[in-house]
Amino acid sequence: MSPRAAAVALLTLTAGCDGCGPPEGEPQPTFTSTPPPATVASGRAAVAASDADVAGSLPASELTWQFADTPAGALDVVIHLPPRRPNERFPVLLAFHGRGEAMKGPKRGARGWVDDYWLPRAEQRLFAPPLASTDLQRLVAGSRLDAMNEALAARPYRGLIVVCPYTPDILAGTRSLDAASAFGGWLTQTLVPRVRRETPALDNRSATGIDGVSLGGRLSVLVGLERPDTFGVVAGLQAAFDSAEAPELARRAREARDRHPFTLRLLSSEGDFFLRATRSIGRALAERSIEHRLDVVPGPHDYDFNRGPGVYEMLLFHDRALRGEAYEL
Repeated sequence: MSPRAAAVALLTLTAGCDGCGPPEGEPQPTFTSTPPPATVASGRAAVAASDADVAGSLPASELTWQFADTPAGALDVVIHLPPRRPNERFPVLLAFHGRGEAMKGPKRGARGWVDDYWLPRAEQRLFAPPLASTDLQRLVAGSRLDAMNEALAARPYRGLIVVCPYTPDILAGTRSLDAASAFGGWLTQTLVPRVRRETPALDNRSATGIDGVSLGGRLSVLVGLERPDTFGVVAGLQAAFDSAEAPELARRAREARDRHPFTLRLLSSEGDFFLRATRSIGRALAERSIEHRLDVVPGPHDYDFNRGPGVYEMLLFHDRALRGEAYEL
């Protein structure tokens, strides 16, 4: 297999492939091809009025970079910059979307976190707590919502530069754990250095993280474990792994941790198709005495999760972890 084919083979997750979807007998995951028009506006409209008041004179803003030639082909990268004071610098989070956005192509797909998962709205609400259950799509309430608000009251949210590359879904027909290698090289050797040069980014490894949901969670974990010299925090949301892959992932995590210390987190949900596999990975990590965090929160494997617990948990966790602080939930 060529390096290019290997790089994109990772991105082949189909709902019905062996180990990619729910256990036999459970409903297959569904992805709407386009959110209703009103929902796209909801992702950004809430931030306009209060950005400047939250963190100084510069409101939240956005960049779009186009790359004609990567190991995964031509793609766009959308970069969300938080509201900020002049000369303020921020941790960097690479965030990868799921397969539903992969099917939309490089331009629309790269906007998955911004438009489809409502990241700007979540950021605005994190800057202005307390959070309400409606912010988390009514999926989270009670003790976990209380804990999130207590954490925000004790230490306000400060913001991240969120880098959102298009995550292509090319049906190359493989589940190889090595399929992310060439694409990961491009991310760490081309994209991350450019982010550090051209945005108000903190340029150290400890302030650089990688995360993603479903297909994107598989990518983020594989790249993060292969390149711990770049990422101080490695995480995945509802990451699309198979239980049979757990021992090898644990071996890779042990090898990576021996090279460079990093924080490792896996998050699943009660209705996630990949919950069983995530727990299997957690057990395999524990058997190798690899420190990690495994959180299981309410919610299904769908857009409501991404717009609710998924985006809020991702932003709040990395806001802490990329500053070397405990995630107090």
